[in-house]
Amino acid sequence: MYRYDEFDADFVRARVAQFSDQVTRRLAGEMTEEEFRPHRLMNGLYLQLHAYMLRVAIPYGTLSSRQMRRLAHVARTWDKGYGHFTTRQNLQFNWPALKDVPAILASLAEVEMHAIQTSGNCIRNVTTDHFAGAAADEIVDPRPYAEILRQWSSLNPEFSFLPRKFKIAVIGGPRDRAAMRAHDVGLEIRRNEAGAIGFRVFVGGGLGRTPMIGRELNPFVAEGDILAYIDAILRVYNLAGRRDNKYKARIKILVHEAGIDDIRQAVEAEFAVVRNGPLAVPAAEVARIRAYFAPPPLSDRPAVSTRLATASAADPAFARFVRLNLNPHRQPGYASVTISLKPIGGIPGDASAEQMEVVADLADRFAHGEIRVSHEQNLVLPHVALDDVPGLYAELAVAGLATANVGSATDIIACPGLDYCALANARSIPVASELSARFGDPARQDEIGPLSINISGCINACGHHHVGHIGILGVDKKGDEAYQITLGGSADEATSIGSIIGPGFSAETVVDAVEKVIDTYIALRVAPDETFIAAYRRLGEAPFKEALYGR
Repeated sequence: MYRYDEFDADFVRARVAQFSDQVTRRLAGEMTEEEFRPHRLMNGLYLQLHAYMLRVAIPYGTLSSRQMRRLAHVARTWDKGYGHFTTRQNLQFNWPALKDVPAILASLAEVEMHAIQTSGNCIRNVTTDHFAGAAADEIVDPRPYAEILRQWSSLNPEFSFLPRKFKIAVIGGPRDRAAMRAHDVGLEIRRNEAGAIGFRVFVGGGLGRTPMIGRELNPFVAEGDILAYIDAILRVYNLAGRRDNKYKARIKILVHEAGIDDIRQAVEAEFAVVRNGPLAVPAAEVARIRAYFAPPPLSDRPAVSTRLATASAADPAFARFVRLNLNPHRQPGYASVTISLKPIGGIPGDASAEQMEVVADLADRFAHGEIRVSHEQNLVLPHVALDDVPGLYAELAVAGLATANVGSATDIIACPGLDYCALANARSIPVASELSARFGDPARQDEIGPLSINISGCINACGHHHVGHIGILGVDKKGDEAYQITLGGSADEATSIGSIIGPGFSAETVVDAVEKVIDTYIALRVAPDETFIAAYRRLGEAPFKEALYGR
């Protein structure tokens, strides 16, 4: 994984010192909260419902065991003993005291971590596939390109004050495990007929108040041109994006109002100016960055593990874990193992300091010290020998981290909601916990099959409810918490935005409503292996609406 060079280290230390001075001035009353606000947002510090929240950047979702231990240390020393992993592959601390934030940032800087550009109208943390560099189906590891984008975008003076925040996702092949088309810019790595690497570029995706799917801007941008091409997109957006209305300031609105053809023409004109200039990425630089992401030395192993097969035959719970929580690895005899942060009835995405330390220890023992964060709010050990999976599972079980539910009805994505967030209209966590308990029986989850349930506490859609097979949106209904249900969303390569099925439900009835939707699907599917999303696309919303509302 990427290691800071001297410039990176000096840059982060200087930012810590600068922000420490700003915090001192705020605490001394020399700066009002309104004056302090832009400074803290530039450093990932939000003022939430009950306390400040610090969002720590985890570029492209990759962590070392050393960094995970430091996050655990921060949680135990300056927070309430836990952290929350987010849909942007970052981590949030929900209870830091303002006076302690400089010390937290200094501690993080010691292990090459920071909170820069996790907030504000700038280019945010670049996200990617959590199996990057390990997945059997990828064309090439996308993380080197995400790192190149990170270096280019960090405190880029031209793009530090955009009309609104800007999000980029990169995937390493045609399979989308990063919700790529729900981003302002999505990049899909591909090869042309000559075998050269390039990028299929999408623009104008995003969720929130006006959800839209990214549209293809260019089918193939050459590897060396990608920085210049994205720079051209940002130039067009920075000049033409709405600044008079924050609800219409995202690039998706610009694409929608101007049309993709006019945007393409404007981008190509800017690209012609910057192409072949300083933003051209030399092949040698790509190779230099790629060397940081070389896979660990993996010994040759049989493609089929007798030890894994024997353990699976002896323990149905372990066999289920293998079926749901393992992803095929490009190296025979290995797998990527997802550690679910969705215990039945628990809070999605939360991990205690003790659990973080366990994961760090297990990464060192079983996965070459490397950890990933998924946009589904889980953790991944990317390089695990199949022979080691039984031992890993046993250790996870002791730590309460062996939940076998990846991709199932209890693998719920949820934002913190009204329990923490000042923007939320309704709570997300209690609904997620109740749904998880309702569908917690493994036999029930297996009966349902693959299903994504996503919950957001407000229209900002931090829980990605628009792209859940079943989405739940918290709304304010005359002072009471209520929940709209959307159906038919998807965050994969067949991206779709869910449709609102009808009037909202109360906090007391929304879980029953979701179960009625699921029971309707089970009754109407043509075969046990027809998934919910396939059945919904075949049937449409009518039978589900009738089941819920009698019409």
